[in-house]
Amino acid sequence: MSHDTDKLIRQLSLVAYLMAERRPLTARDVKSNVEGYSEMSDEAFARRFYSDRAELLALGVPLQSQRDEFTGEELYTLRSENYFLDKLELDDDELAALQTALYLLEGKFAYAEPLRLALQNLALGRPGFDEPASETAVRVEVLDPDYSPEMPGRLGKLEGAISKQRTIKFPYYSISRNRQSERTINPYGLLSDNGSWYVIGQDLDRKDIRTFRVSRIRGDIRFATRRERDFRIPPDFDIGVYRGRPPWQIGDLVGEARIELAGDTAWWVERAFGNAGQLEDGVFVTEYSSLPQLASWILRQDGRAIPLEPDDLRREVAQALRDVRARHETGPPELASPSPPPPQEELGERPAGPVVPERFAVLQALLAYLLAACGEGTDAVIPAHEIVERFHIPEDQLEEHLQLLNLVNFGGGCYTVYAALDGDEVHVDKELYGDTFRHAPRLTPLEARAIRLALEFVGPMIAADAHTPLDRVRRKLEETFGQFELTQTPQPRTGDAEADLVATLTEGIRKRRLVEIEYQKEGEQTWSQRIVEPYSLERELPNWRVHPWDRSRSAASGSIACAAPS
Repeated sequence: MSHDTDKLIRQLSLVAYLMAERRPLTARDVKSNVEGYSEMSDEAFARRFYSDRAELLALGVPLQSQRDEFTGEELYTLRSENYFLDKLELDDDELAALQTALYLLEGKFAYAEPLRLALQNLALGRPGFDEPASETAVRVEVLDPDYSPEMPGRLGKLEGAISKQRTIKFPYYSISRNRQSERTINPYGLLSDNGSWYVIGQDLDRKDIRTFRVSRIRGDIRFATRRERDFRIPPDFDIGVYRGRPPWQIGDLVGEARIELAGDTAWWVERAFGNAGQLEDGVFVTEYSSLPQLASWILRQDGRAIPLEPDDLRREVAQALRDVRARHETGPPELASPSPPPPQEELGERPAGPVVPERFAVLQALLAYLLAACGEGTDAVIPAHEIVERFHIPEDQLEEHLQLLNLVNFGGGCYTVYAALDGDEVHVDKELYGDTFRHAPRLTPLEARAIRLALEFVGPMIAADAHTPLDRVRRKLEETFGQFELTQTPQPRTGDAEADLVATLTEGIRKRRLVEIEYQKEGEQTWSQRIVEPYSLERELPNWRVHPWDRSRSAASGSIACAAPS
């Protein structure tokens, strides 16, 4: 067996043994009874047991330990009532709404596979996801402006490095320095903000916590060492404080700027960037870490923002304007010559896959599913294609997954399940301790993060189609998966006003009703009343857009950005 398979058998058997005994156990008990440990030397056991415990805790398995006051030995427990999901009262409409999220994001969402596994656990015992996509899934398009074919693979590698707490290296293009250099960081967390992904961690060369935009990573992300763990995430690290920063505040703040705004722009700035500064009599006061980024933002306001202080900012904007004029006064630049074809040895390479659930979590969920199929009986027959489709397990790997589950040992030769692939069917026999694992396990932090991200991407749409406030859908889920701290996952920030606006437009699309909106066109200072026929919604992160026919002007309006009133 591979090293990875040995580790999975050890970890699943350790969970099974602790749950079966229901009493505090010593490390000596574990070494003697758990599959995979007994053949190890004391030194190897101490190292592997420590590593396995740390990984299980990171996966959300509530393994507890305390020191015996008489012997001084460490005692370990795992209560089954803490291991399984609490009963979650999602009605059919709410579960269908979450299923819609999966349809909406499939193929466009790097976290689609952990989301699928999370929904599988939430829906254990209910019908699967075999129904055709709903009208909502067909009606809404999700666009990620930061997406590239390499992005899912990079996020997958970063997720793995964060969960294993491994130091990584990658070539990175710094836009402020306009150059590429090798960076070495301890990654603490991933953050999706305003449609862009960022990894935040300790930059070992600069001895400081830095923020890196994932789309500016060039080339491979590599582990810096061969160790199983390189660092520990500081207990006081809060990824939420890095959220909502405008581009000119990403990094260490070095000064304060004052920018005069036109009246219509002042309203918009207060609404969009109120967390990044304050308005004082029409002047926007904001701290900055990068003058070029702030100057770039000022230039995009088309003269409605005028830099006052500091002088370096005024000079930066003036120089940028001169550069723009010079480039327009000269001829167009020459087109770059075609890039040479890749070397023959690189032709077979493929980009890394998307973020995938931890294999431990897949096996947990698969075990619960097989035993739930047995119900109160002792056996079951399941079509193999049903398992493959539900869990997205490659057909040629299904038998390997089943054989691995057959080896999960409760200690003393007591097993959980025997499952065998026979043609196009899977035959399941429930073993002595099978009933222990008939319930869905708790969601891992990765699965919980997938649900939170999905709620943020399409949450208002889900709430609208479920005919229920977004907070209610989210609250029910967070009461379940929020039982452990998601230190690397900031709270979704979708507001009720946005959900209400999207719900109104959704109802207009579904019932073919006219909708009256107040709209401010870019570059204009006043609002106008519009009567529109809404046809479809589009999620272009971080905004929602509606595609309507404008009855007021008897013309198609392209797409209109949706903004809830402040």
